[in-house]
Amino acid sequence: MSNQELVYELEAKPSASESFFAALQHVLASFVGIITPTLIIGGVLGLGSEIPYLISMALMVSGVGTIIQAKKPFGIGAGLICLQGTSFAFLGSVLAAGFIAKANGGGPDDILAMIFGVCFLGAFIEIFLSQVIGKLKKVITPLVTGTVITIIGVSLIKVGFTDIGGGKWLLDNKPQFYASGQNLLLGFIVMVSIIILNQSKNQWLRISSIVLGLVIGFVVAMMMGKANFSAIGKVESFISIPIPFKYGFDFDFIAFLPVALIYIITTIESSGDMTANCMICEQPIKGDGYMKRIKGGVLGDGINSAIAAIFNTFPNTTFSQNNGVIQLTGIASRFIGVWVGIILIVLGLFPHIGAVLRAIPNPVLGGATIIMFGTVAIAGIKILSTVAMNRRNMLILAISFGMGLGVLLVPELVSIFSKNLGGTTGKIVQNVFGSSITTGGITVIILNLIFGDKGEEESG
Repeated sequence: MSNQELVYELEAKPSASESFFAALQHVLASFVGIITPTLIIGGVLGLGSEIPYLISMALMVSGVGTIIQAKKPFGIGAGLICLQGTSFAFLGSVLAAGFIAKANGGGPDDILAMIFGVCFLGAFIEIFLSQVIGKLKKVITPLVTGTVITIIGVSLIKVGFTDIGGGKWLLDNKPQFYASGQNLLLGFIVMVSIIILNQSKNQWLRISSIVLGLVIGFVVAMMMGKANFSAIGKVESFISIPIPFKYGFDFDFIAFLPVALIYIITTIESSGDMTANCMICEQPIKGDGYMKRIKGGVLGDGINSAIAAIFNTFPNTTFSQNNGVIQLTGIASRFIGVWVGIILIVLGLFPHIGAVLRAIPNPVLGGATIIMFGTVAIAGIKILSTVAMNRRNMLILAISFGMGLGVLLVPELVSIFSKNLGGTTGKIVQNVFGSSITTGGITVIILNLIFGDKGEEESG
């Protein structure tokens, strides 16, 4: 992008009207991504009436985090439009932590106390890594990052595909109603709508394709009588008040391990997103100034994830899709990030918004998330496309994907093995290696270290 293509550069201050509409496009591009992990986690773990409040907190914390990244107070933040949102990468490990609490007889409060406890402590891993990000890149290479992100996307597609049939609860409890013609039709309508809108020549329709696809699916679901608005009447307050550790604080080392690994991976992922942001905003991508910006941005990611856990929502990360909004609009001014944050905070103040979103049927959500999760996998493949496909790297990829996807396809292998081990060892094995993401991630990191740098020079 040349200077002529940037309408407003990084330190420029657009007018209030221009700032608002530019910020609105960022919100439209990210809104679904911010709330979807909460909807999925809430549905899978049976959190019920807590979901509207959790959605409000997700929006508010994303707003606060986005402002921190833009304003960079006390050197915290990248000083860019780094829109913060709930990370899809943590879905598997968060659900695993929730299932541990649930298996011990815990209710919604116990489940959330466990999740937010391990996520809060895990955030300090990213905070620490932000200070050694230069050295970390020698260990966590594009080969590692691309492999893990691809496995994350592939494993999450299963969640979206399950939702298209009606959701995990319906599959487990009323399988006779699962994968009905109406459910599949709803998912298909959403997918087709997103595809058509995404191919539009109209920039606004392209940016808003997922949001509009969900709206179309929601309207059709209401016409079919499949939208349940009962949660709206159960909302107890008009405004959501952030309460630190509202559900308590709990910790389990076994639940912590997979979360810790994802914090390591998301550190590198975020630094890559911020580097792309620097390029679009015509900022240096080498030198001390660049490294200082990346350190501040990753530090902001870690602190924002700690804030998220304190105020009852899931880990945050920098959303890469908003780099596309900057490129499309030509508005790189970091002050737009403040406007984005304010809009998200206002949306989060009202729990009725979360209650309405909870009424979205699983098939409608699944139709959108299949595309979104597929995009995550493609992002990983795109990173891998920059890696030399020599003997060393192909062997590492083969083993890592084999281990990660093997666990995804045949989870019984780890489950039965961990039961045979029994005790604490069995629980650790189940929770760490029962996840395709952690299994594939650990495999690729270890192999990358064992083979060293020498193999990078070999030809395929």
